Amino acid sequence: MADNNIEIEIQVKIEKPEILIKFLEENASFKEEIHQLDKYFSPTHRNFGAVRPVEEWLRVRKSGNKASFDYKHLRFDKNGKNYSCDQYETNIGDSDQMEKILAVLNFAPLITVNKKRKIWMYKDYEIAVDNIEGLGDFVEIEYLGKKENLDPKEVTGEMVAFLKKIGYQKIYRSYLGYPFQLLFPQEIKYEEE
Repeated sequence: MADNNIEIEIQVKIEKPEILIKFLEENASFKEEIHQLDKYFSPTHRNFGAVRPVEEWLRVRKSGNKASFDYKHLRFDKNGKNYSCDQYETNIGDSDQMEKILAVLNFAPLITVNKKRKIWMYKDYEIAVDNIEGLGDFVEIEYLGKKENLDPKEVTGEMVAFLKKIGYQKIYRSYLGYPFQLLFPQEIKYEEE
């Protein structure tokens, strides 16, 4: 895409991940299996978790031998649906030092997400099957193509249609995104796409 700070993806809870894994093993290119530890933070002067639905977060990620730091701000349409987000991400050398910097600047830790991730490339999509400690199995599909002037709603619709085509008739998207399902489990509402 023209603007690499715009992310179009869906994160959905799935049952029977073996259906998707079998399809990907037969039709996609396996990229890697990795352990990721994501730590989410919020400025103490502006609590990201106080806004509903949660629309922004700051994350330090350890992914294998690498680390990254990113900020995301979800975009919602007039009906409260999310189809894309602004994302600013950079690699960092030392995640522990980054966390210390955030603490000194009064950023409070919110939640830690511990997951095992298997990643494939399929057409213009990176597809990750995640097993998240305490939450179960999810799939994240992110558009990595280069087409100009994409409609995020149309692209996310294609992602959901892809999952339905391979056998997932009920697709449940989290209202807040899976990091915050651990933080606010009582407020999670799933809706079928």
